[in-house]
Amino acid sequence: MKGQWEDRFERRHGFWRGFVDEQVRRYLDCGLFENGFARVQCPDCYAEYLLAFSCKTRELCPSCAARRAAATAVLLREEVLEEVGHAQWVFVMPKMLRPYFLHHRELLGGLARAAWETARELMVAGTGEEGLRPGVVAVVQTAGDLANWHPHVHALVSRGGWTRDWEWVPLAYVDEHAAELLYRHKVMRMLQEEGLLTEERTELLLSWRHTGFSVHNRVRVEPEDGPAVERLARYIMRPPISLERMHWSGGDEVLYRPKGGHDGRARQPDDPAETFDPAEFLARVIMHIPEPRRHLVRYYGAYSNVSRGKRRRQDEADIGAAPPDGRHVPSASAARDQSHDARALRRSWAQLIKRVYEVNPLVCPSCGGEMRIIAFIIDHDVVDAILRHLAKAEARSPRGPPSAAALSAAS
Repeated sequence: MKGQWEDRFERRHGFWRGFVDEQVRRYLDCGLFENGFARVQCPDCYAEYLLAFSCKTRELCPSCAARRAAATAVLLREEVLEEVGHAQWVFVMPKMLRPYFLHHRELLGGLARAAWETARELMVAGTGEEGLRPGVVAVVQTAGDLANWHPHVHALVSRGGWTRDWEWVPLAYVDEHAAELLYRHKVMRMLQEEGLLTEERTELLLSWRHTGFSVHNRVRVEPEDGPAVERLARYIMRPPISLERMHWSGGDEVLYRPKGGHDGRARQPDDPAETFDPAEFLARVIMHIPEPRRHLVRYYGAYSNVSRGKRRRQDEADIGAAPPDGRHVPSASAARDQSHDARALRRSWAQLIKRVYEVNPLVCPSCGGEMRIIAFIIDHDVVDAILRHLAKAEARSPRGPPSAAALSAAS
């Protein structure tokens, strides 16, 4: 793959990035018992099974990406988002500008920043509160419907903001067209400052009747609907490839069905799937692997790490100085932190598996008891010995009942 990248894929999918080799190697080892596993056993009936280790790669492995999205969704619901209404904002740019971000991926963070500034400035203008700070969680996505290069931003945005005194000011409506024009201005200005967008191309883009930019903010969730917030958070952090829409029989073609039809209509059962050469499809997947230590989820405004840290310290100070009647009311995120340990929930792989696949891996299938991990096996000699033993056990089939002929002969 690496040898043919420059000739076949570099022009459309960008340069080969050295860290991809390690990411692909780890993905190929994901879920293989030969690389080690954990023993999970029921203390009541002693039923057990082996759990293979995962690769934890970003965006390449759909299973690991789904668990990571579930963990981040728990973080957002339990520790970040306040109990106010939220909306999903989707920021899209025209095809002409997308290659700039393929060859200059460091600018992807600028897209998230432009989305945050667009939401903040429009909310300040809509409420008249100069110091208003909405809460924004922006997720940079690079994959389109067919795993093509399509950088865009999904954001969870509070439907209103907080003043400097932490007073909530709601805002029911933000005009999408105004957001589109402001977002276009910010993205084009960013590219101009980087020396990538010329004046001639800028004038061409501005002359279009349809700008190619769009902002959609009509998907909303209510404050009391925590599960909907979590589902939406998992959606905006979905991996670039859906295995449910892919089919490969091991031949020379990979079939991949689009999520929806043209003009956003729902996909019909007879919609044809796109056909790809396996190497081309793999190149599309590799194109979306993010660089190490480059954040795809960014927190702004009231949801930034700095703001949440200040509120947490203020809540702790206020609780210590609260009057005996307990009239102090901490922020919603602080109250949730006091009710249970959300970090322990995120660390629990069993809870993540249950959220993703709706199956609890620690419930014994034999007696219904609670299973537990009793050992991690990483020594290769021990791993091989256990796997050989299990293979021999499976090969020894139990003796079946005697046949009719054998019964007749015995009588």
